[in-house]
Amino acid sequence: MKELPNYDVIVIGAGPAGCTAATLLAEKGRNVLMIEKDVFPRYHVGESLMPFCWYTLERLGLEKQMNEVGFIQKHSVQFVGQSGKVSRPFYFFQHYEHPSSTTWQVEREKFDMMLFENAVAKGVTALQGTKVKDLLRDDNGAVIGVRTVGPDGEAQDYHAQVTIDGSGRDALVASKLKWRNRDPQLGKIALWTYFKGAMRDPGLDAGSTTVAYLPDKGWFWYIPMQNDLVSVGIVAERDYLYDESRDPGEIFCREIGRNAWIKEHLAQGEQVGQYWVTGEFSYRARFCAADGLVLVGDAFAFLDPVFSSGVFLALKSGELAADAIDAALEAGDVSGERFNGYGDRVCSAIEKMRKIVYAFYDEDFNFGKLVRAHPDLRPRLTDLLIGDVFEEKFEELFQAVEEITDLPAELSYGRSASPGGAVMATDQPPSKAEAVSA
Repeated sequence: MKELPNYDVIVIGAGPAGCTAATLLAEKGRNVLMIEKDVFPRYHVGESLMPFCWYTLERLGLEKQMNEVGFIQKHSVQFVGQSGKVSRPFYFFQHYEHPSSTTWQVEREKFDMMLFENAVAKGVTALQGTKVKDLLRDDNGAVIGVRTVGPDGEAQDYHAQVTIDGSGRDALVASKLKWRNRDPQLGKIALWTYFKGAMRDPGLDAGSTTVAYLPDKGWFWYIPMQNDLVSVGIVAERDYLYDESRDPGEIFCREIGRNAWIKEHLAQGEQVGQYWVTGEFSYRARFCAADGLVLVGDAFAFLDPVFSSGVFLALKSGELAADAIDAALEAGDVSGERFNGYGDRVCSAIEKMRKIVYAFYDEDFNFGKLVRAHPDLRPRLTDLLIGDVFEEKFEELFQAVEEITDLPAELSYGRSASPGGAVMATDQPPSKAEAVSA
């Protein structure tokens, strides 16, 4: 293998989490290599952004470009019963006055390309079409780089003081080290496609994300996008979706008839492109970090698509990881325990969202019931829906939610691995009380 320069940081994956971490570290003067298996532009689902994405995008210098691209503006989230009755929308601008009170419905090809090009413009060295095959470790088990295979099929090693896994749902590290654990109760699957020419609500609601209910706590997402397209997906239990057929088109037609609002809105539209399916997707890694290694975005955890938290947590975890890694490099200590604070902050935010997701899927719970009983707590509920989850201000809200449904205990894992080669420990899954091992 040819001799290559050592890097301060290697980032696996050039999605929102990886690009954010890479860009911010490069801006701090770090020598960063980002390695992406695909070639941009490339397709990805996850088009609806939470309002608090704005703050990380501003730090990346992209908030103005987001408006220039012409993404559909999103002013609210609304919920629709099976009968077609629409809830009072959660308008973000009614909660607080700030540029972030308007967010976007993005085409991920364009959005991710924007993040990638921004990273390169800020000084990140980027490789596309290159797969990371394994981690490199020193004699003590600390990660010191990666082994790759490039587009030409040639193997190549790259070395760095810190490696970031931002490989998305592939979860390279968590999969290889058997760290990925499914959430105990969130065993849903998703089926989605796109419609052209479908109905849009008037005025400010034209760009709203709509959550439309199905039986047994299944639901549709309805996300208006550019070019007269709407992203439409179904999230439900596997047994429910596959009860009568495994054909995606047949399932979609059947479920459209089970929600009056969805049926009306799609009646004038035409389904385009393929149907997509993803399996049980709620998980968290046993560790967020180990010696010389940090996990970000979906490579660390994914909760559920219902409140569009995926891209937000990817951006924010990439930002927090960049700050923690820069401080670790400055201190000359990149041991796993240096990243305990990072893990605590990310897990705390995920747990807040996880509680409201569990409530959403409970048969006895709905937001209308909660707000009618506690109208003064609507602002706190909106805080969750916009992504303002890094503050400790939700105790009263969750007490009110527990009047309606039980909330889950916090998961005990997801912090950093203990020092001394814990990255090698793949044979000690968490107890059944903690999670179901993937």
